[in-house]
Amino acid sequence: MTNEQLQTRIGFVSITGKRADNQDYVGTCLGDNRHSRLKGMVIAVADGVGGNKGGRQAAEITVRGFIEGYFGLPETLGVERAAGRALAAMNRWIHMQGRHDQFLENMSTTFSALILRGRQAYVVHVGDTRIYRLRGQQLMRLTVDHTLSNPDLNHILFRAIGLEEGLRIDYAVHSLEPHDRFLLCSDGVHGVLADRRIQPLLVQYAAPEECAQAIVQAALDAGSQDNITALVMDAVGLPAVDQSDIETEIGALPIRELPNVGDEVDGFKLLGKISDGRYSRLFKAEEHTEKRSVVLKFPHPRVASEAAYRRAFVREAWIAARVLSPWIVGVVALAPGRQTRLYSVMPYYEGITLEERLKQPVKLSLEEGVDIGIKLAKAVYALNRLRIVHRDIKPDNILLQEGGGLKLLDLGVARLPGFAEFEENEIPGTPSYMAPEFFEGERGDDSSDVYALGVTLYRSLSGGHYPYGEVEPFSRPRFNKRTPLTQYRPDLPAWLDMLLTRAVAVEKSKRIGDAMELAFELENGLAHGVRAAPPKQPFYEFNPVLFWQFIALMLALALIVVVVI
Repeated sequence: MTNEQLQTRIGFVSITGKRADNQDYVGTCLGDNRHSRLKGMVIAVADGVGGNKGGRQAAEITVRGFIEGYFGLPETLGVERAAGRALAAMNRWIHMQGRHDQFLENMSTTFSALILRGRQAYVVHVGDTRIYRLRGQQLMRLTVDHTLSNPDLNHILFRAIGLEEGLRIDYAVHSLEPHDRFLLCSDGVHGVLADRRIQPLLVQYAAPEECAQAIVQAALDAGSQDNITALVMDAVGLPAVDQSDIETEIGALPIRELPNVGDEVDGFKLLGKISDGRYSRLFKAEEHTEKRSVVLKFPHPRVASEAAYRRAFVREAWIAARVLSPWIVGVVALAPGRQTRLYSVMPYYEGITLEERLKQPVKLSLEEGVDIGIKLAKAVYALNRLRIVHRDIKPDNILLQEGGGLKLLDLGVARLPGFAEFEENEIPGTPSYMAPEFFEGERGDDSSDVYALGVTLYRSLSGGHYPYGEVEPFSRPRFNKRTPLTQYRPDLPAWLDMLLTRAVAVEKSKRIGDAMELAFELENGLAHGVRAAPPKQPFYEFNPVLFWQFIALMLALALIVVVVI
């Protein structure tokens, strides 16, 4: 199913099981063309209360009526208010029918719905139908059963559609990420399958319809005595985040004093400080609701202008919404209204930065250095092919993960199509890694990223040196003769030195074409090139005249010493 750029795959199975009839009901709706973008997509499941009359009717009427009512209300109400009005209207109608129609006496139903709008998933819930979300390997239940807590009475509902004239609805908003998988099910599933049994079923099956069938069959095999319904939905593609939406949201967030370890910020517990730089402070944190480790990045309130900070955060959020690469760090989207101050949230990865790796006594081997270079080049190419220029590639911004993974970090100074540039006096980047054209007033392109890539690899393999020497801040460098890599690492092959020479060429026209070409050259060199530098040429072969002059000088000195003695 497709809603603008929101793409999903849905599969569901609903069986009578060991009951006389099936009182569960499932419904999905994209909305019409006029409302689909603003109102989103609705997926709902209801389970008619079996002990009362009209359970099936209550379930079907609630799902159909909710969808029709929700899409019929003006989008200016917002998702929560529109959903609340639509469901409250169905509750009043069903409650009235249950009181006045003897054939539908006490009719009622449970109800759970997902409303997918933009990059958010809204949960609307009453009763004991459930909604789960699988993200990666982690299963999270998004709803709470409205049943009595006593183990002997946990089948008794204290909230349902039609049960009372008034209605209390549970609402929640969760971020939506690519490849999220959701399960909506009746108690015929979760009544016999614990969460630990549901999780591997959601992980195992690729297709939603096969997964739904497997879950229903597992519940039946486990002895379920109820109707059994399972709906599985995969978020295949998400709409891009609009720049104006990001700027509006971020623009309302204040920049406050930096927090400390142990503080809590918007449901995040700050566990430890990762880094404390000039412009920002990074913490490892734990999110209470999601039970996951993340990284929180807070801007320093006294160093740069607020406008510059906000541009950086907008850039990172925009790129995270558009670039899907295993080599690029993502940004975790939070539910609207959750943040009370300006910061960004990123997934936490175990590992060290390349800068930290370079401080270790053991130097990078040829294989390790080339492997890092290939992955880094692919990360840069993933940005460049979307007309995004990173502009601050350096070892500090490269995370080496445990197991061999790599993440390119810090996208706050990236150059983006359609985004306002930095001021003329704000040259983004780190001087020693900036291409010569930056110092001539250019703003950076694919070629300047290739240059920074070359400097990063050169410094990583040379033991901390720069090809043209270190560039001090606020100075105008002179790009004189480049020092060969083999001068610092005579054990490395000549082809690698020649490749990096092309990557850090002063003239753009002489550089490697793009980052992917650099990745190909590194792969080819490692596969077919020699693994070590050629043996050094003896001095007498390299310059025989100078050699014999030196020998003659030594003999003359020896003769003088003998005469004196």
